[in-house]
Amino acid sequence: MKILVADDSRVMRQIVIRTLRQAGYDDHDIVEAEDGRDAYDKVQAESPDLVLSDWNMPNMTGLECLQALRSAGSGVPFGFVTSEGSPEMREKAADAGALFLIAKPFTADTFSEHLDGVIA
Repeated sequence: MKILVADDSRVMRQIVIRTLRQAGYDDHDIVEAEDGRDAYDKVQAESPDLVLSDWNMPNMTGLECLQALRSAGSGVPFGFVTSEGSPEMREKAADAGALFLIAKPFTADTFSEHLDGVIA
């Protein structure tokens, strides 16, 4: 299993990865992307089993990345880990094909709740 973590903050990527490990996903390969464009390219190259993406990033937002992936025919499971969790954002995420939106701050339990059943 391979998880792609996309966030323009290196520190935030490390926090997401640490939380994944605390939630029990420590045997999964982790690939990092520094923005939506990098994430899009790495989905094509790495074929991850799940993408965890920030919403607001330079070059291409997480939402634009998800929309581009779906337009290109990719059905990779995709979820947001972002600082905002407004009902409008959750609706936009769901409409674009995201499985979930986890709002910061989050815990290992939050990750387990959303990821159990999405990845083994």
